[in-house]
Amino acid sequence: MRTKAVMLSKKIRHRGPDWSGCYSSTEHNNVLCHERLAIVGVDSGAQPLSNVDEDIILSVNGEIYNHVTLKKLLKKKHTFKTHSDCEIILHLYEEMGTDFLPLLDGMFSFILYDKKKDLYLVARDHVGITTLYQGFRSSDNSVWFASELKALNEDCDKIISFPPGSFYLSSAKKTTTYYKPNWYNHPKQEYPSLADENKKLTAAEEEKMYKTLRTALEKSVQKRLMSEVPYGVLLSGGLDSSLIASIAIRMKQQELNLPNDDDDVRSAMSLAATWPKLHSFSIGLKGSPDLIAAKKVADHLKTVHHEMNFTVREGLDALEEVIFHLETYDVTTIRASTPMYLLSRKIKAIGVKMVLSGEGSDEIFGGYLYFHKAPTAQALHHECITRTQNLHTSDNLRANKSTMAWGLEARVPFLDRAFLDVAMETVPANAKLTKKGPYNHPIEKYVLRKAFDTPENPYLPKDVLWRQKEQFSDGVGYSWIDGLKDHAEKEVTEAQLKSAKEKFPHDTPTTKEAYFYRTIFEKLFPQKACLESVVRWIPRKDWGCSEDPSGRAQSGHEEAYERAKLNGKNKEAHSSPSKKENSPKRQKI
Repeated sequence: MRTKAVMLSKKIRHRGPDWSGCYSSTEHNNVLCHERLAIVGVDSGAQPLSNVDEDIILSVNGEIYNHVTLKKLLKKKHTFKTHSDCEIILHLYEEMGTDFLPLLDGMFSFILYDKKKDLYLVARDHVGITTLYQGFRSSDNSVWFASELKALNEDCDKIISFPPGSFYLSSAKKTTTYYKPNWYNHPKQEYPSLADENKKLTAAEEEKMYKTLRTALEKSVQKRLMSEVPYGVLLSGGLDSSLIASIAIRMKQQELNLPNDDDDVRSAMSLAATWPKLHSFSIGLKGSPDLIAAKKVADHLKTVHHEMNFTVREGLDALEEVIFHLETYDVTTIRASTPMYLLSRKIKAIGVKMVLSGEGSDEIFGGYLYFHKAPTAQALHHECITRTQNLHTSDNLRANKSTMAWGLEARVPFLDRAFLDVAMETVPANAKLTKKGPYNHPIEKYVLRKAFDTPENPYLPKDVLWRQKEQFSDGVGYSWIDGLKDHAEKEVTEAQLKSAKEKFPHDTPTTKEAYFYRTIFEKLFPQKACLESVVRWIPRKDWGCSEDPSGRAQSGHEEAYERAKLNGKNKEAHSSPSKKENSPKRQKI
């Protein structure tokens, strides 16, 4: 059994190339393997971890940001064998059983084995920032867990994506939800009431809301600077990644003046001080909107900026590798993951092992352009909740697997638990509407932009702070999406698409691009069990939105895109042949 487990663990060694560890028990037929990416506790945090008596074993992927505070909750004396932030899980379990899980503030998937009780405790963070799969084999009723599907698909006849905010206890043989924020109940409660659609905050209440948002996001970024290794920020030049980069720069500049009442933040910033220069990274087709905007932000923030160009051909060449690592056939995830996958390789080659990224903002603030069509504030709010609950199937999956394919960890400040509560409960749903009353905000994510619109000490240049939303796959260059569609058009015939139902009866693809990705996926993962964990990201068709997930396909974007395309064609008429390959520059809005 140990030999088999070690072989399977090698399939995901790209996630943790720094060291491999294994614990096995022939008596109970249990094995725990771990592939380590060392970021905190580099010198002593090899896994699996264990307590002093070595009767509780832990294998964990992730970070526990409030580990310093959690140590103070321990009532008994414990010996910490490592400097790992994750070791606190062992000792909390010893004292509290499963009751400690709601106290964890971080991103994590872990498996804990209690030898005395012969039981497993398996848990995943609140919104599934880290990946985790559960497999079942009916021939011997065994249960399997792994960070990626590829370690399970040849041995399990049923595989699911382990639900975020939940834990599995082998003694009970069931999964239980531990993450239960109040706002998860809003759809059942029909909150906010339709009667409150036109209710507005006072000027004083608005100002308080903006300050609360700003403070919560700043603290979230601070916590995520906990690192003993070189780190940086992914910078697309859009609002979300630019804000994270700006806050990170400010926090590093202010690290000597932090409040004394937050030991976790002070600990994180102390570690971060080891790497004084912040590096930023961007990718795009030559001349793409993201590269232009990212350079402007990097110059404003004075980061050490790294810009990567890729071609449509290079992206197409990488598609099969990308789908292998993503373990999905979802169109929008593959479109956005390919440039992120290419960039992650470059980042790791430079020596950086951790990056901050901007995932989550669009889900919690209604930032996708299809949200413009939300019929009511209540409908928008409920859609925000649904999208956030399903992040583990889309953006979280992309951010985790595109980076971890090269042993690079992505951290996502917008998905901090405390910040989520502020964004979902403090910000009124009708304030997230675009071009609708009572606020009639002219652009998506207005409240987030306004919270960081501080002219006396600007976080970002005005034209970046108020830049219209780009899906990442659009922003890297419009030719990328067009190139994917053109390639699929050549690879898939009309006859194949018409008979797609026969070839793919489950979740049948409806476009040639989707058909093309599905074909690659099933070549790599032919087992029927691999289909269950895949969820396709599609805008709300019942709101009249296009099925194409590209932001450019949504009506709020069409006019600007057509103007940009026309401008690009006019420029091409007077440009050199090499410049004609550039994607058109987006017109400012």
